[in-house]
Amino acid sequence: TMWVWVPRYSYTIGSEDGTNYYGKQGIYLTEAPTQALPGEIDVKFISKSEKDTGSAQYKVADGVSNWRTPDAFTFGSDELSGIWVGKFETSSSSPDAKEELRPGVFHSSGGGNTTELDAMIKPNVTSWRYIQIANLAEVGRNITKSSNRYGVSSMLDSHAMKNSEWGAVAYLSQSKYGKLGNRAYSGASKQIYHNKSSAYITGCSYGAPYSDSNDYGCQYTYDEAILGTGASTTGTIYGIYDMSGGAWEYVMAVYAPNGDRHSGTSQVYNSGYTGSLNDGSTFNGKDWLDNKYYDFYNSDNFKDSCGENECLSQALSETSNWFTSGSSLPNSYRPWMSRSGGYSNQTSIFFVAKFDGSIAKYETSYGYLSFRLVLVAP
Repeated sequence: TMWVWVPRYSYTIGSEDGTNYYGKQGIYLTEAPTQALPGEIDVKFISKSEKDTGSAQYKVADGVSNWRTPDAFTFGSDELSGIWVGKFETSSSSPDAKEELRPGVFHSSGGGNTTELDAMIKPNVTSWRYIQIANLAEVGRNITKSSNRYGVSSMLDSHAMKNSEWGAVAYLSQSKYGKLGNRAYSGASKQIYHNKSSAYITGCSYGAPYSDSNDYGCQYTYDEAILGTGASTTGTIYGIYDMSGGAWEYVMAVYAPNGDRHSGTSQVYNSGYTGSLNDGSTFNGKDWLDNKYYDFYNSDNFKDSCGENECLSQALSETSNWFTSGSSLPNSYRPWMSRSGGYSNQTSIFFVAKFDGSIAKYETSYGYLSFRLVLVAP
């Protein structure tokens, strides 16, 4: 497995006009920030004994203020000095596995709906898809189980990525420490390059942000300077890949109004967890893990999705439609959140969508969902 360290930080988002909070122009963006081409998110690194709780917004003319520490750096009751994030979409110890879409018709799954395979995090392999939320959560926990194959201490904690953790990576990418601050890129090229591989090969780069070209494939590998490394969160080989395009990625983020956890859409399309379904019935399945492994959303309205408040630091309302990519929160019909978008979708690291939590056995590009892993030291 390959991991990238994301150190604990606080952030704040500026507004050049006092109305639209698209970040600041600064020295890394030559034009005024817009929703289509947002500017710099201010970031400062802090120790785990520090925690800012500001509104995370300021008017650029008034000076930087209102710092906030992302939710990703609080894990249950523990404050973290940072998180290790999977460098690529997760693949499996059987990356050539196939899934039967319908009798006699098979499609590459990269692993399938099982917990019997081991997770890998590597470039140039097929990502792991066709797996229910409950099973991918178990796969994530296996990284640190006793006598694991990785040599990772069981004192650490591995898990499938939450949406709040995705947000922490996204904000850092849009700071002077991420691709936005990389002087090898300018203008629209500040956006993370798209993975257009219809074969779901990890670490691929289109060599440019999303376009509507149907030139699907792995145009550049992760280690090719600029055109390949431009698909990482730093624009260098040291960043995190596959966060725009490739496979859609489930994050552990679920619709749970007033504590009513939703499992999925129906008895067929669900996460595998016991929980409510869209028709009001209940699916009886696996028990949920501890609450610290999920982000719960009370509403599909940005303004009161976190309890009675909007969710800050999670790349939701604060960055809605940045780079003109879509934003929609989970609801009773599709109660699980996904990020990154697929190889054929107009997408970016700030893209947000919703799905049912199932293996998504649809013969369309958006149906093939993968996932990412996170490792922490509580």
